[in-house]
Amino acid sequence: MDMTSQGTGVSRRRFVRTTARVALAAGGAPVRAQQRQRAADRLSSTSATLEKISANLFRVQDTCNVYLIRDGARALLIDFGAGKILDYLPQLGVTQVDCILHTHFHRDQCQGDHLAVGRGIPIAVPAYEHHLFTDVENFWRNRRVFHEGYATRNDYNSLTASIPFASKLQDYQKFSWRGRDLFILPTPGHTLGSVTILAEVDGKRVAFSGDLMHSPGKVLTLHDLQFHYGEYDGVDFTAFSLAALQDQRPELLCPSHGAPLANPGTAIRETTAQLAEYYRLATGLLSGTSRNPTVDNAPFAVSPHLVSSSGTSSRFYTIISNSGKAFLVDYGFPSGDFSRAFVQATAVNDRCRFVEHNINALKSRFGVKTIDVAMATHTNDDHDCGFPYLKRHYGTKVWCLESMVEILQNPWGERSGSLLAESIQVDRSFRHGETFRWEEFEFTITHNPGHCEHQMALFVTIDGQRIGFTGDNYLSPTKPGGAMRIRPVFLDQTYSNSYQKAIRTLSEQRPDLIAPGHGNPFPLTEQMLLATITGIDQQAEFYKKLIADPDCDFGMDASWVRIYPYQIVIAAGGSVSAEIRVRNYRPTPMRMGVAFVLPAGWRTEPELLHFEAPARGTASRQFRLFAARGGVKSAPRLAIAADVTADGKHLGQIAEAVVNIES
Repeated sequence: MDMTSQGTGVSRRRFVRTTARVALAAGGAPVRAQQRQRAADRLSSTSATLEKISANLFRVQDTCNVYLIRDGARALLIDFGAGKILDYLPQLGVTQVDCILHTHFHRDQCQGDHLAVGRGIPIAVPAYEHHLFTDVENFWRNRRVFHEGYATRNDYNSLTASIPFASKLQDYQKFSWRGRDLFILPTPGHTLGSVTILAEVDGKRVAFSGDLMHSPGKVLTLHDLQFHYGEYDGVDFTAFSLAALQDQRPELLCPSHGAPLANPGTAIRETTAQLAEYYRLATGLLSGTSRNPTVDNAPFAVSPHLVSSSGTSSRFYTIISNSGKAFLVDYGFPSGDFSRAFVQATAVNDRCRFVEHNINALKSRFGVKTIDVAMATHTNDDHDCGFPYLKRHYGTKVWCLESMVEILQNPWGERSGSLLAESIQVDRSFRHGETFRWEEFEFTITHNPGHCEHQMALFVTIDGQRIGFTGDNYLSPTKPGGAMRIRPVFLDQTYSNSYQKAIRTLSEQRPDLIAPGHGNPFPLTEQMLLATITGIDQQAEFYKKLIADPDCDFGMDASWVRIYPYQIVIAAGGSVSAEIRVRNYRPTPMRMGVAFVLPAGWRTEPELLHFEAPARGTASRQFRLFAARGGVKSAPRLAIAADVTADGKHLGQIAEAVVNIES
């Protein structure tokens, strides 16, 4: 056996090839696997029935309900089961299946997909579950079984062998087929990446809802609705998704298990209410205090022109102009459950999933007509993951502090916590201390470091009160008159004087009300401000006491030497430009030397870098990275390192970058 397959450096594709060679050497195991699959196919042929729902909509009850939409001699399939639908195509006059659209990744939906691949039928899969179709060997290779921790999400119901897919079903986008557009609605619940597919069929708006619900008041399973140990998060998700589906006003509901429902509105409302009631009961039994499901979260008015969200993972705020335009400060996940589950379930290199929330309530209850502008207080994904959606679907303009532009538009450039893996294109930026107008409001924007470096504070007078939107820098005190709570995150570039800079600005602006990134708005008192300043100064003193280097920021900044961009994309045999960036905290210039640690056959030009970083300043030098044509071509992802000397002292490989190799 090739023992290198046990190491972390071996690639997925090399592992698969090695495993296949070992199997052949052992006497034709792949042949036996094919025989087992044929046996399974014979077993699956014993129980499946065809039902006509309407003139051009049919159902086969296979391992799941498989739906066929017919257009002349062509057809589109929703899910595939074990593939029994193929036997009925001649009977239906169908000579060509143009595509299979999957609602989720569970084996009962797609275990026969190899038959479709054999016939050349394209397959489209939910975008946030694509890796559980095409990369399942890697999934099973890395899926922890012993000591799996407290993530109990049922991803065990994945395929055992990968199948190729032709396209991804993107949330809130349309899949076009023969002149009709099928709408892809994200409906997490039974799985985190589940979608409902809505289409006009024979004059009715039909929702193919997967396993979101089974029948009025019923779901297929409860074990699939527990994503974390002892929690009820999947129940919460399902109720939320059913409410979103209700807003689409389907006239026929076609579930993956259970009979089609001709009166879906009543059934959806009943199931939503039942799930919400169960969630309140179960969470009360868990913690002693019942929690409201996410579907119950509703924004509330702080004042006539300022609305705050309630129960969202991070607090977002809506400033409403007299003309009905909305200015959003942050817009993240609909609740903490969504934030935790979506982030943990995200595949490597993908962005976390997002679902719309609160917009309908802002329009119906508070008179919002357009979502005009959105500004992120800082670059954490729980505050900005909804921004790309706002731009695409509402034409919202994104504004930000000048120093945040690069990281929002190129999040792959930095190694930082909680970055959204999608570029957010900025329409306008502002300098520290700049004043600007939007509608009838005048804002002052400032750099607001502390919790993280890339953070702003926004000050504006609304309905006679001076409001300070301060992101995650300050949380409300635990006792009256006490210090505001602070939370530095060192990976996000917190420096020894960051909070001191921010509290100085807060003292100058002196808002009446703090609108924090988490928790309810609260009034800022003089006693609270002074207590916070004292705490911040004491913490800064501890940095100097605890860190060995007299310039203590070297012990706080994990990326004072870094390769930019942190995530590099390169073609095998190709080259790409990158740079070394250095932040010098010394009061004197620092002489830098950098050599690169690369895979065999790779090189950089120049081979070595020598330069000076100015006192209390920054410096950067470009280099070009050349990838080998062979060798590690099969490794889709690897790391390179920078071996660093500073003022003649060898510090070692203190910086790295992740390199993604294009196939």
